[in-house]
Parts: sequence; structure tokens; C-alpha cells
Amino acid sequence: MPRSKSKVQINNRRASYDYEFLEQYDAGIVLVGTEIKSLRAGKASLTDAFCYFVNGELYVKGMNIATYFWGSWGQHEPARDRKLLLTKRELRHLAQAVKLKGLTIVAVRAYIADNGYAKLHIALARGKKEYDKRQTIKEKDIRREMERG
Repeated sequence: MPRSKSKVQINNRRASYDYEFLEQYDAGIVLVGTEIKSLRAGKASLTDAFCYFVNGELYVKGMNIATYFWGSWGQHEPARDRKLLLTKRELRHLAQAVKLKGLTIVAVRAYIADNGYAKLHIALARGKKEYDKRQTIKEKDIRREMERG
């Protein structure tokens, strides 16, 4: 029996306002039992989530997955750092870019893939200046006015 299309998508809307995305990747997330159940229920937040390296491995910090309502003694810690799964080539490239160019890696979107695994869409990003943010708001307002007709 084929799996139904998952509608779970937790977005970090603030990220596109604060950062200019240069490259984007999809990474797997290492989760424990009640975390995946809570994520499937849509009880997660990516506000202020970013990624960092420890011993050549990539972790996400600031991703909050709420405790599972029906869980009992085996609950997870909601704000713990979670390991991300990428290929060695992607990890090397990201580590080099963050170290040399002063870029950052931000979490953009968490979702459940078609195969049932939890994924995190991350982006190598450069922070926007204040005038860039004003320009983004102006473009969004113009686009909205054009759609209204």
C-alpha cells in the first residue's frame, strides 16, 4: 500500500527575511521515538534554528520539537541539539564555506519525506543588511499590489 502524501511542513519564515540563501540542501535528522511522533503531529518550531559543526559532524541548534502528548516515561528533551545527516562531500563543502567566508547555515523547513523519514531543508546563507531587508519588504508590497489588480 503506497504512503499518503505528508502534509507536515514546519517553515522558518523569518530566515528568508534575515538571510540571503546561497545554496540549499536536504538533510536527514537523527530523532528518538517520541520526537518523530511529535514532528508528524506538526508540533515543532524552527525559529532561530541554525547549524554548527562538532568534530566534522553537523548539528542543528534551536529546533524545538514539543514533547509528545501521549508519551509516558520515554519522553525526549524538546530543545536538544540534533545531528544532521549529509554526505561527506556536502559536509566538507559546508564546513569550508562557513570557516572561510563567514557564512552561516540556517534551518529553512522541516518536513516528512515521501519515504516517511524526517528531513530538514537547510541553506548556506549570508546575513542581510538593514537596507536589503527594506528592499525585500518593498518588493513584497509591490508584488501584493500587483496581485490585487
